[in-house]
Amino acid sequence: MQKVELIATATFGLESVVAEEVKHLGYTDVKVENGKVMYTADLSAIARSNLWLRTADRVRVKIGEFRATTFDELFEQTKALPWSDWIPANATFPVEGKSVKSTLFSISDCQAIVKKAVVESLKKTYKQDWFEEQGPLFKIEVALLKDIATLTIDTSGTGLHKRGYRERIGTAPLKETMAAALILLSRWKPDRVLIDPFCGSGTIPIEAALIGQNIAPGMNREFASESWPIIPKDVWRQARAETHDLAQYDRKLEIVGTDIDEEVLYIARENALEAGVEDQIHFQRMAMSELRTKKKYGYIICNPPYGERLSERREVERLYREMGQVFGKLDTWSHYVITSDEQFEQFFGRQASKKRKLYNGNIKVDFYQFFGPKPPRIQRPETSLDHD
Repeated sequence: MQKVELIATATFGLESVVAEEVKHLGYTDVKVENGKVMYTADLSAIARSNLWLRTADRVRVKIGEFRATTFDELFEQTKALPWSDWIPANATFPVEGKSVKSTLFSISDCQAIVKKAVVESLKKTYKQDWFEEQGPLFKIEVALLKDIATLTIDTSGTGLHKRGYRERIGTAPLKETMAAALILLSRWKPDRVLIDPFCGSGTIPIEAALIGQNIAPGMNREFASESWPIIPKDVWRQARAETHDLAQYDRKLEIVGTDIDEEVLYIARENALEAGVEDQIHFQRMAMSELRTKKKYGYIICNPPYGERLSERREVERLYREMGQVFGKLDTWSHYVITSDEQFEQFFGRQASKKRKLYNGNIKVDFYQFFGPKPPRIQRPETSLDHD
């Protein structure tokens, strides 16, 4: 099967998490840059990457890369790329663009030139002057960075955070990809309790359940590249069969999501049902201040209110102080909190074991990690052998 160059795009700060996922899929030729993870693999990697990557935004196939400081250079080098290897005569192929620190800064002009160049390239192969564009979608992107143009085709379609289970969301939703990243960064183990005391519409608990049972996040959705003639149907069939073979539906998990809003908990339960993990999560109406448990060595992973508006500021500060008191009583637990508040540690009353800069949408945030003690290792009883 032919080799292809793939790019898994990533939210800033999550590149290493995406790279780890790519390697876990068995792909070793991995390079990491800002906002993307690049790797070389066969065509089956397009299907497997889309189905399995929990923290990537989307998967693109790289068609070419070159330096371009004039529109003529952009046109001629784009035209020279092997577009007909990928794009059939009936394809729909819109062009998107972005330009950062490049001579060619007009995105609309760059898009128009790339579109024209691709059409000219396809004309030569298919011996036709007009393309109706009524077939499968091949969304092309021209990305210019410091005068280097990278031409890619999006294999995902809708972004990978759209798992298909979240029909309704709360007021301050966390993207599914970010929720999965927080869980993976915490190194949570499926045999440990996990609580989200600000669960909202249930994204963190649901993503934890999918991880805990090794359910592929893309199992129940479709992707743009499923209709591409270049990828044999058997490739997708085998990739989807693999997701069913590797899922561990019988593994029991102890995941709890609490919130003070009963209406949003109703949405969370609906979402968990849609994701097929409703039996693995206990949702309960509860104020964070009421959180108690006799369980030990568990994990709290949460996305509390940030207090972005001045009017909410004092209330959020009080909440963070209360979190410090409540979480502090769970002294064997590990606590993980994402917030944009740079004074969080001060209000919480403890310094984080580790802090990681991330972006929740356009909001710059920190992921505060408070590591708890490791549970004691279970000692196996020694066996004595009688000798004659």
